[in-house]
Amino acid sequence: MESYRENLGRKRMRPRLLDLVEKERPVLQVALDYTNLEEALRLATALHRELGEHAWIAEAGTPLIKAEGMKSVRLLHASIDPVHVIADTKTADTGELEIGLAANAGASAATVLACTLNETIEAAIREAHSRGIALAADMIAVKNIEERAEQLESLGVDIIELHIGIDAQRALGMTAGDLVELVRKLSKRLKPYLAVAGGINKNTAPQLAEAGADIVIVGGAITKSIDPVRAARDIIHAIKRKRQ
Repeated sequence: MESYRENLGRKRMRPRLLDLVEKERPVLQVALDYTNLEEALRLATALHRELGEHAWIAEAGTPLIKAEGMKSVRLLHASIDPVHVIADTKTADTGELEIGLAANAGASAATVLACTLNETIEAAIREAHSRGIALAADMIAVKNIEERAEQLESLGVDIIELHIGIDAQRALGMTAGDLVELVRKLSKRLKPYLAVAGGINKNTAPQLAEAGADIVIVGGAITKSIDPVRAARDIIHAIKRKRQ
């Protein structure tokens, strides 16, 4: 009988998002963590108009998806195509169903929680790869990050996202800027692309890029800025200089 991995390899289509990351890394991912779709669309279209197609990725943030549904992913995709849209679903169960919904809405990638069951992640990988989209595993709340990252690599996850959540930032005073050494270590060991998120700004983004982050995820430092387009452009320039 054909193994799961043989079957996956037979059906897999290389996600276009991974080609972009491979060519352009480090790439800025703008987390549109709004709860209002009009605000998200307004900023996304402005970024598309000013930054073009290749310098950034748009993220339909978890709050946006919960407030507005998969409609938010679909309309973002329609508004800024061919810019890639990541659906931050943070799937914890029914991996095939939720990743399928994201793919149907036009997402180039979707996310699962790394702390969920391997069976859920395997189902999500199978669906993502059969649909030609990438799967990212969000490491939020994972305690043994290095061990779990290696397990996720063996499962076939495309992107591993180191994430310091907002509650952890507030309670512990930590941000992803504190993960520079871990990023440096994992970037040398792991085959999946490495993304980093959590309170990143124009000062910490270049440090993480220099350490080896392939995707630098920035939310509030852009979306809450007086001039979000300029803030995004400044971060792009900063991370590109550090990686060259």
